[in-house]
Amino acid sequence: MAKTLKRTAAFTALGRALMSGARGGPSLGKRISAIPRMIRATGKGEYDGGMRMAMMAAAAAYIASPIDFVPELFLTVFGLADDALMVTWLAGSVLAETQRFLEWEQRRASVVPGHVVT
Repeated sequence: MAKTLKRTAAFTALGRALMSGARGGPSLGKRISAIPRMIRATGKGEYDGGMRMAMMAAAAAYIASPIDFVPELFLTVFGLADDALMVTWLAGSVLAETQRFLEWEQRRASVVPGHVVT
């Protein structure tokens, strides 16, 4: 019974952490749902995240590629360390870029096309 309560409390805390953004930022759900819009806006040339998106795509491709299995076969722990480093960088980059995109989206919604803001 006690283990079940501890597990429930842990999952409840995790759920709250995922739903509310860290330091008042957007929640993880909002960030994840912004990714397709961010890709679309970048593809249309409306959002300036092209190079950052390319770097994140390259990192994801490196992590998923079969070429990356070679270091794991021969270097074991050190081969896994490069993956851990890449995943950490990718997660931080996605979090930072989605926050930047959501802020851009908010600013864009408040701008009236053809009017000068003074």
